Amino acid sequence: MKFLLELKELSKINADCEVIFVIDKNLKHKWVYDKKDLKTVDFKGSVEEVAFLPHQHKIYVGTKLEHEELRIASAKVINSIKKAKYKSIKIGIYSDKETLSANIKAMVEGFILGVYNFDKYKSEKEKLHLKNIIFAFEDYNNNKLDADLINKAIQEGEIRATSTNLVRDVVNSMPDELTPKEMAKIALKLAKDNNLECKIEDEKFLAKNGMNAFLAVSRASIHPPRLIHLTYKPKNAKAKVAIIGKGLTYDSGGLSLKPGSYMVTMKSDKSGGSAVLGIMNAISKLGIDIEVHGIIGATENMIGGDAFKPDDVLIAKNGKSIEIRNTDAEGRLVLADCLCYAQDELNPDYIIDIATLTGACVVAVGEYTSGVMGYSDKLKSKMLKASKKSGELVAELPFNRYLPKLLKSNVADISNISSSGYGGAITAGLFLSEFIKEENKDKWLHLDIAGPAYVEKAWGYNPYGASGAGVRVVIDWLESLK
Repeated sequence: MKFLLELKELSKINADCEVIFVIDKNLKHKWVYDKKDLKTVDFKGSVEEVAFLPHQHKIYVGTKLEHEELRIASAKVINSIKKAKYKSIKIGIYSDKETLSANIKAMVEGFILGVYNFDKYKSEKEKLHLKNIIFAFEDYNNNKLDADLINKAIQEGEIRATSTNLVRDVVNSMPDELTPKEMAKIALKLAKDNNLECKIEDEKFLAKNGMNAFLAVSRASIHPPRLIHLTYKPKNAKAKVAIIGKGLTYDSGGLSLKPGSYMVTMKSDKSGGSAVLGIMNAISKLGIDIEVHGIIGATENMIGGDAFKPDDVLIAKNGKSIEIRNTDAEGRLVLADCLCYAQDELNPDYIIDIATLTGACVVAVGEYTSGVMGYSDKLKSKMLKASKKSGELVAELPFNRYLPKLLKSNVADISNISSSGYGGAITAGLFLSEFIKEENKDKWLHLDIAGPAYVEKAWGYNPYGASGAGVRVVIDWLESLK
């Protein structure tokens, strides 16, 4: 599927189908010609309302001139004509010069995210006939400058959306296929394709470097763990950022075994690590002038004779002892050692971890929203602004002085779960904060993507399954650090 720009009026462009975004509920927009037909199908132009008129070869979609609404509207268009045999569609540019670039980028993202279909394991593949999406550029004042701006916006939208779809593919892949070793292979290929540095460390490295919390989680699995470290180093980087992702390629809960129904979809527990892959893929192509280190703790949490147990005490890389009271709180153990590794090896200016960490976060903010935690109001504010820009929903979950006491252990420095059933997303974030050096507290953010990373029904421009959560919002957050 290609995006083309033609410096012509919409009516003079040849295409199989025309798309009209209706931004006035009374259908007074200048491109709304088929009012009689629209009245017949009771189309009112409400947001996300779609009217496909095949006899006119037109699609009308209700929307607003807002970035996220344009993403969703574009996805609605694609889903309306997936089975049609149109090879090309044309659409006008709904923008003034101030919003031109951002709106085009949002539309491109919506088309690509909306067309995504994971059919890897299906014997019959769904064929998309659409080849070209043509934007009509009718303003002939200073053509070259504006055309360049639009083409750049198209390119950026493609990079962001295809990187998100890369993450969707990785997350959706079954756990028997996408093991820690396979995740490492994907990282190596991504590094080769994008001129990144890539280090892969095994279980011997974890043991040698005192990463015993990470190592314990992997003990009952036949698939050995991998620490994946991708590096993007532009010239004259303005900052150094470490992004750490939870890469549980499957989570059974360990000896604190999950109920059977809860194990379905646990291939999605690698969503944080997968998001790191997508982010590294995107920033290398976008040329962001920040040095970024993507670190993934890839492992499985299984049951077996050598599984780590409730009542075990593990010593993390920073020397802290952790009492295990629930083996299903394993992601924080992997992240704890990876956070220590990032700080010891890199001394970064900023640290962010991304993880499907807690069901409590889903309870707190719903299944479409990620939770952000940390000590720096400035960094959290930047993440919330990036959320609005990217379209990914993020809500702040506040730390307070009382909750850390719930992680107290009588036999170790800290317990891996809270003594209370309430505030579980925040206490998980506070657990991670114990592995952030004091001088780095205001440089760190924790992003819990447990809600939106994998949803078993379509929503917005996201299909059933993986959404690629974390990619676009973190890219926008990185760009805000310049």
